[in-house]
Amino acid sequence: MTDAWLVVVVVGVATVVMKGFGPVVLGGRPLPGRAAGPLELLAPALLAALVLTQTVGGDRTIFVDERLLGVAAAGVALWLRAPMLLVVVVAAAVTAVARVMT
Repeated sequence: MTDAWLVVVVVGVATVVMKGFGPVVLGGRPLPGRAAGPLELLAPALLAALVLTQTVGGDRTIFVDERLLGVAAAGVALWLRAPMLLVVVVAAAVTAVARVMT
């Protein structure tokens, strides 16, 4: 077994242990109110960070291209309360049209 595979196995086992730690320790008990509030905000914040870095993130630079128009169009569609499938289609269409025009 090479060192790389050993690292992969160790990281995999550590991931399983960390993911199982919460349910085993808490055992169905509700989280305290002080912990539940920030945890509810964690997923949207991480998703927003992922979208932002994938949209304008370059190699240590900010890179603005057609993807930003697609994300903006998706934001408008969400603001207008469009169904999620339509939001994705609108974002893809706006991005595609912007790429064709450049």
